[in-house]
Amino acid sequence: MAARLAVPVADGSGGEREDLGRPKDFFDLDLLGPHLPTLRVHSGRKSQGMKRVLITGAGGQIGRVLRQGLRGKYHLRLLDRTPITGLEASEEFVKSDLSDVKVLQEAMANIDGIVHLAAVSVEDAWEKILPSNIIGTLNLFEAACRAGAKRVLFASSNHAVGFYRRDQVIGTDVTVRPDSRYGVSKAFGEALCSLYADKYGLETYCMRIGNVAERPVDMRRLAIWISPRDLIQLVEIGLEHPDINFEIVYGMSGNDRAWWDNSHAERLGYRPLDNSETYADEVIAAEPQHDPNDLQHIYQGGTFVNLEYGGGSLKEAMRGWIAHPVRAFAKGKWGTWRPRGSPPR
Repeated sequence: MAARLAVPVADGSGGEREDLGRPKDFFDLDLLGPHLPTLRVHSGRKSQGMKRVLITGAGGQIGRVLRQGLRGKYHLRLLDRTPITGLEASEEFVKSDLSDVKVLQEAMANIDGIVHLAAVSVEDAWEKILPSNIIGTLNLFEAACRAGAKRVLFASSNHAVGFYRRDQVIGTDVTVRPDSRYGVSKAFGEALCSLYADKYGLETYCMRIGNVAERPVDMRRLAIWISPRDLIQLVEIGLEHPDINFEIVYGMSGNDRAWWDNSHAERLGYRPLDNSETYADEVIAAEPQHDPNDLQHIYQGGTFVNLEYGGGSLKEAMRGWIAHPVRAFAKGKWGTWRPRGSPPR
């Protein structure tokens, strides 16, 4: 085994941690155009004595949930391409995207933990998924390593395992079975978490998030729903637990109808406060009749499974999905077409 090099690296708390001999110029992934301007940070009054947490994609839905739940407990550095207003005393804003490692590294100065949310959050063409969810996520991990960050919480997704059937319960140790390009990008992010933990000593925590909402709205979400307060608890465990190396947990509440075994999260101390069963009678009564052969009702990934199934363009698949959610056809340049709902090959 090669010897490990002990090189002092700033850890954001005035101390140092051991670097595992990683070459500092190993990547230079500024591939997405010209560098952004010099970093400008807009903040409220400085908070004292709080851990500092960077949230990427802080202006999105989940970012807003975390901002509301974590403010006052942590000093929050909010990174987004779109300005975030109404900053409180324990918040500051950085206008940036994921395209420039150097800018991201500056944004991570004196940060104790990173919650990485920024991404294309739906299925899309590779031209959209690649720069944000693949290269951008790699840039994020590279910057974290260069900046001496201690821990990254990665917002993965249930779509990394969306091609498992609904009639089976899966744990965190199953082989990934993504249901979409979006799901592939989340599986890639989980692989980066494993690599950067094992090779570079970065503590990583993957959350395969189901559906974050005030309440579940359909049968699928009765299995995968997570309430805002349960998500906050799961994130706080990721930020605070002393024994994080590389972990995967499911982002769901304590749902009776769950498709996932979340005992790993429970081992880390997760005790969900909510259960989708509270809303089950109302949801089931409002649920329309489904074609039992429709793949979105067979596999855990739902509509992401149906999009482009059997080949076809995303544009046509999306148009068909919106117009005819059961009888849509996908036909295009990437292969033969078949009606949605055809059995797997």
